[in-house]
Amino acid sequence: MAIKVLVVDDSSFFRRRVSEIINEDPDLEVIGTANNGKEAVEQTALLKPDVITMDIEMPVLDGISAVKLIMQATPTPILMFSSLTHAGASATLDALDAGALDFLPKKFEDIARDKEEATRLLQQKVKEIGRRRISRYVRPAPASTLMSSTSARASNLRQPDRSFASSRASENKSTDTDIRASGKKYQLVAIGTSTGGPVALQNILTQLPQNFPHPILLIQHMPAAFTPAFASRLNSLCKIEVKEAQNGDLLRPGVAYLAPGGKQMLVEGRGSGQKLRIYEDDNARVTYKPSVDITFASAAKSFGNSVLAIVLTGMGADGREGARMLKQAGSKIWAQDEKSCVVYGMPQAVANAGLSEASIALADVASRINREVGCG
Repeated sequence: MAIKVLVVDDSSFFRRRVSEIINEDPDLEVIGTANNGKEAVEQTALLKPDVITMDIEMPVLDGISAVKLIMQATPTPILMFSSLTHAGASATLDALDAGALDFLPKKFEDIARDKEEATRLLQQKVKEIGRRRISRYVRPAPASTLMSSTSARASNLRQPDRSFASSRASENKSTDTDIRASGKKYQLVAIGTSTGGPVALQNILTQLPQNFPHPILLIQHMPAAFTPAFASRLNSLCKIEVKEAQNGDLLRPGVAYLAPGGKQMLVEGRGSGQKLRIYEDDNARVTYKPSVDITFASAAKSFGNSVLAIVLTGMGADGREGARMLKQAGSKIWAQDEKSCVVYGMPQAVANAGLSEASIALADVASRINREVGCG
């Protein structure tokens, strides 16, 4: 049965273009369109699509407001289209906070080398998020971890649970309270993610204490225009420091370094005084920039058996080979469990390869990290 899609945009040309691309795939079907947020809310209630593609800037009712209303009334997976500007990045992050699952740049040439690749990517993203059903809401992080007016606003937004089946309320609660720390010694935490990652990272990082004992590397598949805004937003919400990584940064405890979009992030050096190398990657064979595999592999060389690496929600298999190198060096690998993932691609690849020691619900990841490294 085809995945039913509602296309929302105030541009008739873009609605037509997106609809044509979606309808080219036999597994997808556009069942309606809307030219503003108000129509989107009404059409969602009427047509009950499996997926919505949503523009941000529209008359009558903007895309962010529409997402909020849809998630309150008829929760539905939503793919946002955004401009690659600072303002566009901030608005897209607001939409993800409100419950949208993923985003794509509105200019397809910004995400692919040719028309065919852009077509495949859009179709793939729609299918991936269309396979998820949203049944209820959970808060992205406890309100006690949030600071500032921005934090207060974010704490009132809710993250939809992206799972096929509904479950009892008791299954929403943390179930890992009896799991003890392994006693292993660490020097670094590394987290890789893609689709669904922005909300997942916010969930985890806002629960880490200010005195977190190790540096943290964050590899999130994201365009270059988005990572500065994302790092700034996380820094405003978290007790630890979060920054976009810069070339030559020395790794410091309690600081999370977000890999810049469109570039690669490597760890260099051994022993004390490891630093980051950020570089442009013009290798056409490398799909992801930043790449979880590349950063994980460099961490394996620099830190050996002293890394706690976690692979979160995301499309594809990026992180599997880097996790393999970390595992061979003696480091510990965790993966997010299927039920709490937006897309169970990257964690599944790691789990199926036999590399992860645990599959953990998103609600439990932060507490497990804190306990494992000795601060919880």
